[in-house]
Amino acid sequence: MKFTQSTLDKIEAILDEAEYVLRYERGNFQSGYCILEQKKVVVLNKFLQLEGRISTLIDLIPQLNVNADQFSPEVRKTYEEVLERHALVQAENKK
Repeated sequence: MKFTQSTLDKIEAILDEAEYVLRYERGNFQSGYCILEQKKVVVLNKFLQLEGRISTLIDLIPQLNVNADQFSPEVRKTYEEVLERHALVQAENKK
């Protein structure tokens, strides 16, 4: 997965189709993000660079309560890629 604006747009589409609101805000987020699950709002630190935004979204999307069956085919493909990437990162961190 490349760290480009196009990749970020595709990952943001996952949140959009899952009916989550994604906001970029200032704040003291130790992990770079905050999830307000009941309101379906994800807040990312607005000072994160492109790579940081993508990495953070890859970390948090698997934690969200989403129904992948409602996704369009393109978004479902991106969602599956995000899950695979997340699993790879988790496996590397355990080594």
